[in-house]
Amino acid sequence: MDMDVLNMFVIAGGTLAIPILAFVASFLLWPSALIRIYYWYWRRALGMQVRYANYDDYQFCYSYRGRPGYRPSILMLHGFSAHKDMWLSIVKFLPKNLHLVCVDMPGHEGTTRSDLDDYSIIGQAKRIHQFVECIKLNRRPFHLVGTSMGGNVAGVYAAQYPEDICSLTLICPAGLPSTTDSKFIKQLRELQESERIDRIPLIPSTPEEMADMLKLCSYVRFKVPQQILQGLVDVRIPHNDFYRKLFLEIVDEKSRHSLHENMNKIKVPTQVIWGKQDQVLDVSGASVLASAIPDCHVYLLENCGHSVVVERPRKTANLILEFLALLYSMDNNKKQA
Repeated sequence: MDMDVLNMFVIAGGTLAIPILAFVASFLLWPSALIRIYYWYWRRALGMQVRYANYDDYQFCYSYRGRPGYRPSILMLHGFSAHKDMWLSIVKFLPKNLHLVCVDMPGHEGTTRSDLDDYSIIGQAKRIHQFVECIKLNRRPFHLVGTSMGGNVAGVYAAQYPEDICSLTLICPAGLPSTTDSKFIKQLRELQESERIDRIPLIPSTPEEMADMLKLCSYVRFKVPQQILQGLVDVRIPHNDFYRKLFLEIVDEKSRHSLHENMNKIKVPTQVIWGKQDQVLDVSGASVLASAIPDCHVYLLENCGHSVVVERPRKTANLILEFLALLYSMDNNKKQA
């Protein structure tokens, strides 16, 4: 074989080998770095841009896509110990001309974390209102979406700042009493009785605990490689002390039933989406909301657990779009009447 041709193959092979070896090394040695790169790439692929907003000395981190238009902007509030990127699976199925905003909740990811901050549900709703005013999102009423803890905050926000929003989507929201104890609530009771409350199932410290948490939150059984489980744990461990403090705050008497205490004040059209097989927050909460909120549309998803956003992203996105289209149609009919 000609030496020039041989050298060309060697150079080409070496060029391909370097990124492959880098990927393998990251996967085996630094899986947490690979997870961060994954989210960065996914944000770029979907056109989401990261920005910061400041309220006095407090900083909010958020991502957005699109600009405010004739359709309402959509603000999304994530759940406990998550971050703004958890919404990317939903964003994938939403039109690019919609104005979307995903914010890191107080103390999470790029948003300020302070020991002096009020992390009760009411306190978090106040912080989100500050964020909304910072980016002037409430120039026109917007659609608010929240899941789990974020659903609790979203419901309280709708009750406390009704002039800001035009409609609401609650996905498996916390903050409601339940006649049926979920698997998660039973586990908490057992831990409390054994005085091992530091072992909260939603705050994993090992790959095995992470796997258990994924099983608890999802009806769909995802096959997650051990290295990825390790990476997910590595990303969370530096924040676990904060998560424990936050968890105790939101299950405290002041916040435990915040949504329930405020739901009679919610006057905007409301959509409730819940996984029928939710093992974290029992699906009976959906009927509690339906009985209290006048214009409430409930959708229960078969073969779906607490992680609705991850398990059924396309279905969830379509339900939100259909709900907004219905409201837009009703609004037009009223104007023409």
